[in-house]
Amino acid sequence: MRKVAIYGKGGIGKSTTTQNTVAGLAEMGRKVMVVGCDPKADSTRLLLGGLAQKSVLDTLREEGEDVELEDIRKPGFGGTWCVESGGPEPGVGCAGRGIITSINMLESLGAYEESEGLDYAFYDVLGDVVCGGFAMPIRDGKAQEIYIVCSGEMMAMYAANNICKGIMKYAESGGVRLGGLICNSRNTDREADLITELAAKLGTQMIYFVPRDNDVQRAEINRKTVIEWDGSVPQANEYRGLAKAIDENEMFTIPTPLEIEDLEQLLMDYGIMEAA
Repeated sequence: MRKVAIYGKGGIGKSTTTQNTVAGLAEMGRKVMVVGCDPKADSTRLLLGGLAQKSVLDTLREEGEDVELEDIRKPGFGGTWCVESGGPEPGVGCAGRGIITSINMLESLGAYEESEGLDYAFYDVLGDVVCGGFAMPIRDGKAQEIYIVCSGEMMAMYAANNICKGIMKYAESGGVRLGGLICNSRNTDREADLITELAAKLGTQMIYFVPRDNDVQRAEINRKTVIEWDGSVPQANEYRGLAKAIDENEMFTIPTPLEIEDLEQLLMDYGIMEAA
């Protein structure tokens, strides 16, 4: 089983990209479990047709420790399994603890055992690597391969570089590796070339360029992934292409993060940022 974590700047489209990619993998016959690692618990709703399932933490709060696997995972599109970690009540506690609790509970209930027949476990992780809790999927072998969703926007690239610093740290003591950058296009100038160059400098690849298309929003309004909503539209084939690229990927590296001056120089070279 391949354990994949999706990281990236907040608002970059991680959850949308993850769910549409998983739909593509499911269509290929892969058995996938998605673990939402966001207190908003919105990482699986497109696979569930909009159903807001009860999170692991909510289940524990309401039912105590006597929980079965079926209480915290729900079947979604294409035979996927969907789990939401959830978080504490607003203003109380650490959201990162929800991730730790959820993954440990899934392990104790046998969700990862061979009898479950999983080909992939996907972790959709909130924002940047900002604390130990949100870094949980890349610690202790919880996830072996990381994909970073980014764009040609400056802050998205800053976040990608910071995430690479976290991956590098944990790669020193474990098997976690970077599988590549996924460019979720925002239609910035020379975007594909810029992210290809950034990937090269980080010692990885731009594994796929996802073009911007309003069919993504149309599918979301209908509470579905693009493939389920209308598998004939061009954007559905883009997500199929991304799923295939991940499924066939063999390039896993320890990243080489840039110094801030080098990152800013790259942005200036591509006309994204003007010299002071």
